[in-house]
Parts: sequence; C-alpha cells; structure tokens
Amino acid sequence: MTDSELKNILEICNKATKAPWKSYIEGRDFISGSHFIMTGEGENRDYDIEFLKIKPEDQDFIAMARNIIPLLVNEIVNLKSQQDDIL
Repeated sequence: MTDSELKNILEICNKATKAPWKSYIEGRDFISGSHFIMTGEGENRDYDIEFLKIKPEDQDFIAMARNIIPLLVNEIVNLKSQQDDIL
C-alpha cells in the first residue's frame, strides 16, 4: 500500500464523525428501541446512526471499522518507517 493510499484512508476517517462509535443492537444491548450506532462520547457525543434494516454483524463491523482503521493505518505507517530505517 502506498503512502498516498494510506494518507487518503486517514483523510476519509478524519472527515467522519469522531470516534468512538459503539454499536447497540435491540435485544442484545437493550430491551426496546432500534438498532443504532452511537457516535462520540461525553462532550464529543454526536448523533446516532439508525438503521432500517441491517444484520447485527454488519452494524458491529461498521462501528468497529471506524474505531480501528485509523489505528491500523498508523501501525502500517510506523512499520513502514521502521523498515525504511533498517534498509
């Protein structure tokens, strides 16, 4: 993956609503309401993303991806930097 591709991924992540995102599934995480992803927390709490129809596994993936993709990209950048230092 090129540096440009990694930079583009981070730019897209940084434009999205701030992490963390937490998935809430009716019947699993609470008793009544609708499936949703809560965005932000505390003073940075933002809107809820609600779904008309979604598999719980897909919703969990979306929330997890928002939280983990920036960390994975940073890890790739760090590893590439360490590799460049060795060479």
